[in-house]
Amino acid sequence: MKNFTLLLYTYFLLATMQGIAQNGPTLIVHNAKIHTLDHNNSVKQAIAVADGKIIKTGTNSEILKLKAKNTTLIDAKGSTIIPGLFDSHMHIIRGGRFYNTELRWDGVRSLKKALSMLKEQAERTPSGQWVRVVGGWNAYQFEEKRLPTLDEINEATGNVPAFILHLYGHAYLNKAGIAALKIDADTPNPSGGLIEKDTNGNPTGMLIAEPNAYILYATLSKLPELSNEEKVNSTKLFMSEMNRLGVTAIMDAGGGFQNYPDDYGITTKLCEENALTVRMPYYLFAQKAGNELADYTKWISSVEIGDGCDVPSDGAKRFGKMPKMEYHVQGGGENLVMSAGDFENFDKPRPELSPAMEGQLKAVLSLLIKNRWPFRIHATYNESITRFLNVIEEINQETPLDGLLWFFDHAETVSTENLQRIKTLQGGIAIQHRMAYQGENFIKRYGKKAAANTVPVKKMMEMGIKVGMGTDGTRVASYNPWVGLYWLSTGKTLGGLKYMSEENILDRTTALKLFTQGSATLINLDKDRGILKENYLADFILLSDDYFTTSEDKILNIESKLTIVNGKVVYANEEYRNYAAPQPKAIPEWSPVNYYGGYQKN
Repeated sequence: MKNFTLLLYTYFLLATMQGIAQNGPTLIVHNAKIHTLDHNNSVKQAIAVADGKIIKTGTNSEILKLKAKNTTLIDAKGSTIIPGLFDSHMHIIRGGRFYNTELRWDGVRSLKKALSMLKEQAERTPSGQWVRVVGGWNAYQFEEKRLPTLDEINEATGNVPAFILHLYGHAYLNKAGIAALKIDADTPNPSGGLIEKDTNGNPTGMLIAEPNAYILYATLSKLPELSNEEKVNSTKLFMSEMNRLGVTAIMDAGGGFQNYPDDYGITTKLCEENALTVRMPYYLFAQKAGNELADYTKWISSVEIGDGCDVPSDGAKRFGKMPKMEYHVQGGGENLVMSAGDFENFDKPRPELSPAMEGQLKAVLSLLIKNRWPFRIHATYNESITRFLNVIEEINQETPLDGLLWFFDHAETVSTENLQRIKTLQGGIAIQHRMAYQGENFIKRYGKKAAANTVPVKKMMEMGIKVGMGTDGTRVASYNPWVGLYWLSTGKTLGGLKYMSEENILDRTTALKLFTQGSATLINLDKDRGILKENYLADFILLSDDYFTTSEDKILNIESKLTIVNGKVVYANEEYRNYAAPQPKAIPEWSPVNYYGGYQKN
């Protein structure tokens, strides 16, 4: 049977190559500076694509010779092309459902402008809806270098309920929001959170993550949702926003109040309709304290790793039929048990994890490892990582990991000793640009010396640990990957503070490879993506500026002029608008997306 399968596969490959030879490439992009990111960091002029794969790169003359009758030709006009960016940690499925409801302050450079946007949006928001700013910004990005006050927020929003989230540290409710949620002097603090009260015992409107973020995302979950039609539109527009920023693949890390399978219905529908424009392997995130083991037991019995609407049950993917965009369960996490949540609110002391954590985590991890389920674990602090590794090492003695894919997320303060333990267990690390948003607060609490190698990315790479880069958008930080590339290559926060030691700063090419090949290595997908070469996936982007030569500050303004995923144009700016379908308007009509879009350029 194996020989027959191999014969069939070989036959199909030969037939496919013959078809390409006869019909030629479907797409050629020429007159470009194509940074292939191969081992030699080769730069080419043109690229040819067919059936979702790259068939050749080379000089203009070499590639243009391949042109056939039905080949689409695109002139890059000297612009830079790089592989599509792969965000190894983002919450796109949840973010897509709510994108059309959100006023984004990501990239806004003055508090005055942010408050003006808030006021304008409040004036157009209909009765029964809220104005919401949901993360992705901080005080230091503003020229005023400060946070808004509750008085300023109340003045801007008036009688329209408003929720403004600042990272996962605290949130503001205006007076109308407090009334809408029926919070008063008698409302108790939820577990792990604080409702700030004034001297009369009345709620001020400040919700504080103390010590974890449950109060913040639990409050968000009480706000009105969009209709299914609006969620479909919202998810499409959010994917397009990611394509605009050059993202072609995202590992979705689940998230609070992102219940499986109910809250995956929109992206599943889009996958079935072949309407996804981002590759999207996703992880299942435990939601309810005390019920985590039951959830994973249920999921393991009903879900196969790697199976999803992107893999036809008849095996057509293996034998060459073009699959839908990758969309399937990749494993468990980032939250495995609630007691292991060490949230990174650097305004507050490090949270002490429950003594019950080890037993609860061991039960879940033992189940996952026994059933060969890959996993990822949220871990901010070295103290937490030590305890997590103790559990993993204990299980490894009983049921060997034996090459099972797993990694830590975040790992801001991980020690060299724990990095060695991670390497021994063949684990990886997904890092994010959270310090670009929280570097100043980290320094205030832990000092400049401690911050200098936070995250110790150079040490991770020198030790041969697999490292992938991501954003942790949309709440803890912005979903804009160029903030991450700026942070890695300059050592600076979004506010311009250079806090990172010189020996920990990466050159631009190395940083970019973490956001392409690096993320793919975490789940062993680097054999067919992250490099622009023959037989690799045709996922690449045409940049608005030359990332390799532009000034440091201009990295933050880079976006894609043309984004290709699976060999198809999924996003085009005004210059290349004829190569992509026009974008629909956001619904409902009052959506902030119709007035401000997403990430704001300087």
